[in-house]
Amino acid sequence: MQLSLERVTKKVGAQTWLYEMSIAPRPGAVTVLLGATQSGKTSLMRLMAGLDAPSSGRVLVDGKDVTGVPVRERNVAMVYQQFINYPSLTVARNIASPLRLRGARHVDEQVNELADKLHISAFLDRYPSELSGGQQQRVALARALAKNAPLMLLDEPLVNLDYKLREELREELAQIFAAGESTVIYATTEPGEALLLGGHTAVLDAGELLQYGPTAEVFHAPRSLRVARAFSDPPMNLLPGKASSAGVQLGGGLALPLDLPPEVQGDVTVGLRASALTVGAGHAAEPGGVELAARIVLAEIAGSDTFVHLESPAGELVAQLTGVHRFALGELLVLRFNLSQLHVFDAAGDLVLAPHSRKTQG
Repeated sequence: MQLSLERVTKKVGAQTWLYEMSIAPRPGAVTVLLGATQSGKTSLMRLMAGLDAPSSGRVLVDGKDVTGVPVRERNVAMVYQQFINYPSLTVARNIASPLRLRGARHVDEQVNELADKLHISAFLDRYPSELSGGQQQRVALARALAKNAPLMLLDEPLVNLDYKLREELREELAQIFAAGESTVIYATTEPGEALLLGGHTAVLDAGELLQYGPTAEVFHAPRSLRVARAFSDPPMNLLPGKASSAGVQLGGGLALPLDLPPEVQGDVTVGLRASALTVGAGHAAEPGGVELAARIVLAEIAGSDTFVHLESPAGELVAQLTGVHRFALGELLVLRFNLSQLHVFDAAGDLVLAPHSRKTQG
């Protein structure tokens, strides 16, 4: 199914919830809507589903104008943050309901398969009121998958689940979506979730569509500071600098010999992801290697990573180190990174240099 939104907007009273945007998610693939709370993700999904009509613009399905056609007249499956199940039906019958409606064969077999994938096989004979919130959300997910609709909309479906289960289901859902034929729209606030699901990502902020493209491309080449901030967890390190024909000068006199476009002069911002920083024996002697002394302000362990917050002459930094590391507050560390890992944004906040390609972005 080809879904296209052409120059749609959404206004509620005097407030603009969605500024003019056009987007055509790839058929039969996953499109992630990434953005903070109130960025416009849910408003956009409601237009896609037919729950709301745009204030202007058109919604097309396979070239047919369906603007204003209500959701009950469309074949759409939806899962929201707040689970919705039929309270009078058992878990098995909840999952089976869309299968029976379309006259599917081998219903019990399909129900058992979905229940196994979503770790709810033990609850098939129970009613939703007998389940925890996380278990009920998994039932809602299973029912949506059973519907096998050409358009599946998931609005932060894992947000109410515990951390371990959320991690497991992310990987499981990525495989399920990849094997299916539905066009999947998946809203999330978490950059890591977007990267795991792959496909394409649309970055939204304050009702604006900032960038849309293959997920890896948007991550590695965010076209603006706004996109970089939205697509980084932990936040990208952003350091003020001065650009010249020789490269970029950071605070503390650190010179970075970067090949910038000749028109880029004066104030710039250098972006460096937390995972790109290393400590200890490193690659400063390698081509493009850079060393920077910084003092530890805070060190915290999260799962299998250690996040180190530091102060340096170039600015405040966060380093994401793999494994568990012990540091003393106030300790001086030598951080290392490579010039090939840097983003550079001009005074207007637009990307002029990205890692990997090392080319300017138009």
